[in-house]
Amino acid sequence: MAEAYIIDAVRTPRSIGKLGKGALSHLHPQHVAATVLRAIRDRNGIDTADVDDIIWGTSAQMGLQGGDMGRMAALDAGYDVRASGVTLDRFCGSGLTATNLAAGQIMAGMEDLVIAGGTEMMSHVMSYGQSLREAGVPPVGGLGTGNMRLQAKHPQSNQGVAADAIAAMEGISREQLDAFGAESQRRAGIAIQEGRFARSTVPVVDDDGAVILDHEEYPRPDTTAEQLSQLKPAFAAFMDMPSRADGPTFRQLINQVYPDLAITPLHHAGTSSGVVDGAAAILLASVVYAQRHGLKPRARIVATANMGDCPTLMLNGPVPAARKVLAKAGLRVEDIDIFEVNEAFAVVTEKFIRDLGIDRAKLNPNGGAIALGHPIGATGAVLIGTALDELERTGGRYGLITMCAAGGMAPAIIIERV
Repeated sequence: MAEAYIIDAVRTPRSIGKLGKGALSHLHPQHVAATVLRAIRDRNGIDTADVDDIIWGTSAQMGLQGGDMGRMAALDAGYDVRASGVTLDRFCGSGLTATNLAAGQIMAGMEDLVIAGGTEMMSHVMSYGQSLREAGVPPVGGLGTGNMRLQAKHPQSNQGVAADAIAAMEGISREQLDAFGAESQRRAGIAIQEGRFARSTVPVVDDDGAVILDHEEYPRPDTTAEQLSQLKPAFAAFMDMPSRADGPTFRQLINQVYPDLAITPLHHAGTSSGVVDGAAAILLASVVYAQRHGLKPRARIVATANMGDCPTLMLNGPVPAARKVLAKAGLRVEDIDIFEVNEAFAVVTEKFIRDLGIDRAKLNPNGGAIALGHPIGATGAVLIGTALDELERTGGRYGLITMCAAGGMAPAIIIERV
């Protein structure tokens, strides 16, 4: 099988995902996606006519985010019309899945130059969803709450309620979750202060070249565990809220599968991923293409994997996904220098550390989505770039990236610094 190289990785800063509050919230999602596509082109001097495909992740493909973001953003970025594009949805795992598929195309010998990545404008998703609710339009897709047949087979609850359920099952306390949230903020603050994200981060500009955003908006690096302990649990109101008219509550959906589980509300805004806008892109090439065009690889793809897990708890996929991708690579946990695991909720990464016996210093050393935010379709590509930058900064060899996705899934990838 052929090798697939990562040539470069770029992302935008993450903007607060609230309409009128975040610096990017007024932009069309294609504008934000085009920002990273232009950057990946210009930084590497690629001829976009050579781009075999653009594989893009966008989870909420509705409203302005509909209509094949990968193709439309490439056109917006001024790519040659021969550069094709496709957009996919694996919920939170979309950007990582896009990269895995791009790598697979190259390793199979089908393509030579592919761009992967993703975009999510949570400000638009939230406002568009609200407009539908106000218009009386019932929810579709999502976690299956509108599909009675599916809910009868696999009850799926609110994600925050699922996070609290996992904490109850694992015996993870509020104090431990708060400590993790505060540490994420502390690490992100150090990373920003030391410029650790500088290589991958590109500013978002308007059509006249004026800078709209060139820094992270979401982090609060001075946050302490004591401050977090004062926050009210965010998902208490959802516990006994009907999942649909005359339907079971979100707590009852979980208790249909785990009848003896007593769920206590624990997670809050300080231990949950931040709602933000952003985009990221990864440039991948075959060995032959890279050599012929003078592209210097930064990493190679070692292995990729996908894993399904319990859709009711929905957040527990990263551990089995990590084990699967490690087995494919013929590596051990001890061989991995950097783990980037999306902090959808503090319990996800806390459980990951405990189950795999990981040195805490190796996991999300520059903070994670609790501090920096989670632009859903983009986050997987963001984490790959973050892992690559950290491997280069520290001289590490292997990075493992994984994340939970709704429906009880987790993609994973291992990269090796070149």
